[in-house]
Amino acid sequence: MGYELYERFPRARDVFAQADDILGILLSELCFEGPSEALDDTVNTQPAILAASVAALRVITQHDTHAPAYVAGHSMGEFSALVAAGALPLEDALRLVRRRGQLMKQAGEQNPGGMAAVLGLERKPLEEACAAARQETGEHVAVANDNCPGQLVISGARVPLERASELAAARGAKRIVRLPVSIAAHSPLMREAAEAFKEELRTARFEEPHIPIVANATARPVTDIAAVRAVLAQQLTSPVSWTESVQWMVTQGVDRFVEVGPKNVLIGLLRRIDRSVQGLSTADLLA
Repeated sequence: MGYELYERFPRARDVFAQADDILGILLSELCFEGPSEALDDTVNTQPAILAASVAALRVITQHDTHAPAYVAGHSMGEFSALVAAGALPLEDALRLVRRRGQLMKQAGEQNPGGMAAVLGLERKPLEEACAAARQETGEHVAVANDNCPGQLVISGARVPLERASELAAARGAKRIVRLPVSIAAHSPLMREAAEAFKEELRTARFEEPHIPIVANATARPVTDIAAVRAVLAQQLTSPVSWTESVQWMVTQGVDRFVEVGPKNVLIGLLRRIDRSVQGLSTADLLA
């Protein structure tokens, strides 16, 4: 992950070197060589994605002078967006996301759960399936990611997650894919992690963002430090409203989206949300 940028661009190499120094681990080596088991550990995954995304950002800003009207990031990507908006130094962002991963992992060990992608089902019948599963089991499960029309993710304790999946299939879901995670991200099962993370956010060196950040938790822009801290803590326990975030930006006149990072997953979601707007990946801009 990020190796091609590292090979081609000095600015990308600088970011990975900085990440290694800040965290005191060979994060770059983990990104480029693995092993995948270590990279898939959320404690490492989160800073790895951040480093790769910021490396791409540094390179893109050297080649594309368009000033963004808004920035947004999906889940952990919100921290990359904060760096892009000048609201958070890379050093603080790396330490925050590593700590975020540790707290989420601990919360998952204390309150085991999981997540499942539900394809081909609208939100209302899926919410009904989750409500029925909660009522039957007495435990939490709900929509955690609204990625795009026809692609939703549910999150919760293991038993209600399984039951909600069964009920979603009965309501017409085309496919249900259990995600390879043992945590119930973006759900109340992360409450303890969110409370501990508030203290980390309080001591981090935030600055007023230069660009409005469209937050996952609210699908609306935040423009001051207090609001940024609030939505980052809220994000751990509330759904990622990605569809609504993109739709809101389109209503504000945004017609060109650039995905900053190692892949083009969000461009795929964008096409499902609104085909009238342009979506470009990092690779597109640097081709």
